[in-house]
Amino acid sequence: MKDTKQKLVTIGGGSGQFALLSGLRDLESVDITAIVSMVDSGGSTGRLRDELGILPPGDVLKCVLALSPKRDIIRTILLKRFAGDSRLQGHNAGNMLLTMLAEYTGSFPTGVESLAEILDARGTILPVTVDRATLVAELTDGRRICGQRAIDIPRETQREKIRDIYLVPHYGDTISVYPPVISAIESADYIIIGPGDLYTSIIPNLLVQDVKEAFKKTNAKVYYVINIMTKFGETHNFTGYDFVRKIEEHIGRQVDGIIYNNMKPEKTILDHYRKQKAEFVEIDENGTLWESRKIYMSDLLSIAGGIVRHDSKKLALLITDIISSKK
Repeated sequence: MKDTKQKLVTIGGGSGQFALLSGLRDLESVDITAIVSMVDSGGSTGRLRDELGILPPGDVLKCVLALSPKRDIIRTILLKRFAGDSRLQGHNAGNMLLTMLAEYTGSFPTGVESLAEILDARGTILPVTVDRATLVAELTDGRRICGQRAIDIPRETQREKIRDIYLVPHYGDTISVYPPVISAIESADYIIIGPGDLYTSIIPNLLVQDVKEAFKKTNAKVYYVINIMTKFGETHNFTGYDFVRKIEEHIGRQVDGIIYNNMKPEKTILDHYRKQKAEFVEIDENGTLWESRKIYMSDLLSIAGGIVRHDSKKLALLITDIISSKK
């Protein structure tokens, strides 16, 4: 019997991609490939990268957990942090396990494959590169900020806007894409970019050599999940169109559609975010800027624990509708 599953590729990192994959995991109609950023430099991930010289395991671990049917049980175990031995303090079991598997199998990608097999992950997880690199942001005042964590968490109450963002290789002159990534993009039926922090979770994937060219060649429908809130130091005062413009700048083509949450959080939550200089992302759906891009608007909001996120099930339902309608 011919396999009729649609090839769906997701691109991102962090909690945004975890939320998306958690919703898509149980869809029978799609074959999922998750492409994951490799510049995380914070917490346990950053320490393992610096101390052992490995690729950062944190975002990949989240993707494997999201695609595992054992997620709810395993997540508690693998995300538990060590508290005793000073050398292990702060590390979680999942990052350590992935590091060990990478060492045992001989490469980071095969370590990821092994963990995915152990946890019965329903999809393929690909690091965008196996080259070590540091993310650097250049601000409008000429200053440079090095490292994903430093860019992600501004240390000043005011910070200039990001003018440019790029990757600096630790060895050699370039950062090569992991070859299966190109194959996945070029053969995809649908590509979902986001949700996630624009400059520290999503764009780092698009900066890797040959990824932009693959986007120009693919016949896939490309959709971008716009963030619900802006983020100080990265997307302060951004409109929905500003997000889209930045993505398109890095993929070298226009997206086919925009997925947008139109449910505004309640005032008390917005007030809390406003203290962090974050605002609800607005779009003008009738604006002439959108041209042929289709806008898919729905209530995609989750405010569990007072944190604004995309709801996994709502997001997966909307994506299912988009795919089934072939729009």
